[in-house]
Amino acid sequence: MVWLRRTTHYLFIVVVAVNSTLLTINAGDYIFYTDWAWTSFVVFSVSQSTMLVVGAIYYMLFTGVPGTATYYATIMTIYTWVAKGAWFALGYPYDFIVTPVWIPSAMLLDLTYWATRRNKHAAIIIGGTLVGLSLPIFNMINLLLVRDPLEVAFKYPRPTLPPYMTPIEPQVGKFYNSPVALGSGAGAVLSVPIAALGAKLNTWTYRWMA
Repeated sequence: MVWLRRTTHYLFIVVVAVNSTLLTINAGDYIFYTDWAWTSFVVFSVSQSTMLVVGAIYYMLFTGVPGTATYYATIMTIYTWVAKGAWFALGYPYDFIVTPVWIPSAMLLDLTYWATRRNKHAAIIIGGTLVGLSLPIFNMINLLLVRDPLEVAFKYPRPTLPPYMTPIEPQVGKFYNSPVALGSGAGAVLSVPIAALGAKLNTWTYRWMA
C-alpha cells in the first residue's frame, strides 16, 4: 500500500499546484487588479496566501524536510510562467499575468519549520501567520516593478471580460487606506486555519491509505 499512499500524496500536490495556477490566471491579471481598485488586491492576497500555505505545509509535512515548501512554491511559479505563454500566443504581452511572489513566503514557512526543530504546530501557527503577513508585501513590490497596469488594461482588455467590467480608474483610499495592511491582516488570520487543514489532510491521507 506504500505506492498507493505515495501516489495519493503526489496527486494532491499536483492538483493544488495546478489549481493555484488557474487561480492566478483568473485573478492575477491586470484587469483584476485595476477594475475594482484596491479591493481586488486584498482578495487576491488572501486567496494566494491560503492557496500557497495549504499545499506547501502538506508537502513539507509529507517529506518532513525543511525546504520542501520553497520547492512547492517554485513549482507553482513555473506552472504559472508556462501558462502565461498561452496569453502570449494570443497576442498579449508576456507580463499581462502578474505572477505572484510565492517563494519568499514559502521560505519563511520552511525557516519556521527548521528553527522549531520540525514542530508541526509551530509551522501551522507561526509559519501560517508569516505567510499571510508577508505575501501581500512581496506582491505589492512585484506589482510596482511592472509597467503601468492601467495602460495595459485599456490596451489589452481580457477577451472574457463582460461589458460592465470595463477598466476604471482606481479609487485609492476609497475603500481602504492600506490594501497591503488589510491583505496582510486578513491573510495572517486565515492562513493559520488553512495551514491546519493542510496538515490534517496529510494525516487523513495516511489513514485512508493504511
